[in-house]
Amino acid sequence: MTDSKPPRPAAKGGLNTEIQSRIGHQLRAMYDDVVRQGVPDHFAEMIRQLDSQGAAERIDTDIKKDGRD
Repeated sequence: MTDSKPPRPAAKGGLNTEIQSRIGHQLRAMYDDVVRQGVPDHFAEMIRQLDSQGAAERIDTDIKKDGRD
């Protein structure tokens, strides 16, 4: 005899706890794989370029606000 509880019945139109748990495990496994793949080099380079452009624009805006343009 096992000590495991039977799955709770689902609310009308819903999924029971066992099905929700299985879906959760599958999603975690799938997304863990995606996270392990990392960011491709060309995306990382684009992000660095956008960050540096954004920083330059913020500095330019700050200088204009100070009246030093």
